Amino acid sequence: MSNYDVIVIGAGPGGYVNAIRASQLGLKTAIVEKEYMGGVCLNVGCIPSKSLLKNADVAHTLRERGKEFGFSFDNLKLDYGAAVKRSRQVSDRLVKGVGFLMKKNNIDVHMGTARLTAKDTVTVTDSEGKTSELKAKNIVIATGARVMQILGIELDGEQVVDYKAAILQEKLPKSAVIIGAGAIGMEFATVWNSYGSEVTIVEMLPRALPNEDPEASKEVEKEFKKAGITIKTNSKVTKVEKLKTKVKVTVESDGKEEVVDAEQVLVAAGFRPNSNDLGLEEVGVEIGKRGEIVIDERMATNVPGIWAIGDVTAKLMLAHVGSAMGIVCAENIAGVETVTLDYKMMPKATYCHPQVASFGMTQEEAEEAGYEVKIGRFPFQPNGKALGLGERVGWVKLVTDAQYGEVLGAHMVGPEVTELLPELTLAQMMEITPHEIARNVHAHPTLSEAIMEAAHDAEGHGIHM
Repeated sequence: MSNYDVIVIGAGPGGYVNAIRASQLGLKTAIVEKEYMGGVCLNVGCIPSKSLLKNADVAHTLRERGKEFGFSFDNLKLDYGAAVKRSRQVSDRLVKGVGFLMKKNNIDVHMGTARLTAKDTVTVTDSEGKTSELKAKNIVIATGARVMQILGIELDGEQVVDYKAAILQEKLPKSAVIIGAGAIGMEFATVWNSYGSEVTIVEMLPRALPNEDPEASKEVEKEFKKAGITIKTNSKVTKVEKLKTKVKVTVESDGKEEVVDAEQVLVAAGFRPNSNDLGLEEVGVEIGKRGEIVIDERMATNVPGIWAIGDVTAKLMLAHVGSAMGIVCAENIAGVETVTLDYKMMPKATYCHPQVASFGMTQEEAEEAGYEVKIGRFPFQPNGKALGLGERVGWVKLVTDAQYGEVLGAHMVGPEVTELLPELTLAQMMEITPHEIARNVHAHPTLSEAIMEAAHDAEGHGIHM
């Protein structure tokens, strides 16, 4: 039997970061992972998908924008399989990096399936069925989440797939129905459409990217439709019929049904926490209605010594949020100074085309909360860097408190806006107002100037509009 100060179950962005920070703080640490280091994000999620999106951007430029940039092809060939292979190389490199970090920080790695058999005991079963018992003063659950199953729709890994099968397949579907217009659905739609696939997105809610600012959703929907992507909102899939060469998808909208034929269906309708089969109920850990592990601001469960971080808590299912939770959790375990996370102010990023980035309150949420709201805006159309990139679509929108100048939120659509978030989230955290953002000199020409201009606008003296 091995004894530790901390055992982390799950080696995704939350778990492995938690283990590193715990070890840095002098705690003897082990991590248990049943499938692969780096979790979903590094292996079959955010990292390989960004590689595919880069390929998609190049493919889109070659297919659709050659005249604008001054080149042409007699026989353009796009190899989607090569794009997938490149994405695997990117993923593999980062996964090896996580393994290196475990060794560097003296963290013991146990590959296998973990189960709590007592409040301080984890039993690990490896791929050969052999078991080992680990004990620790603190156990951190970082097991992530899985695709939410839609009643009556069975995944087969070929005709009806989830994100994992979709990101690993080297064959491009000629046509696809994507169920769900969240980040995953919108990103896959961008990739496949850029390579020439016929894509239909079905979303139950009134708009695509339903968790984003309504104006952002409207802007992205407009650009998707220009690209030839069909978006059906206020719609639901009622039936999926698999035939030999295609899938017939029945979609209900406003009480009417239509059938959409496609080569493949991607189910991207959300996630459910992986809290089952861990022995949590047996040791008394509180589980919420959605299957989430209930935690306090310290990441502690109701059982002393058992903690939880990341997607399994359903606070905000994003890799960077899991990592932040992992650091705070380790610091609370070690009893050192730390912070309290504000999940509302966490950055959100969708890497479709155009990109969408946001944090904090929407204008409507701020008004409902009783703030006197002042908005600062600036479009990318007059931004020199955006024009040079050939990316004119989108804007920056700052939501501020008119009384004190506090930044309440920001919502952006356009080129590389996901890279523009840190200036604004830092401003909010440090209570920097639009006045200081506007006075901060931004290099020219850069996309970040749009933030400066929006801040000037929030102050009532926009310069370039």
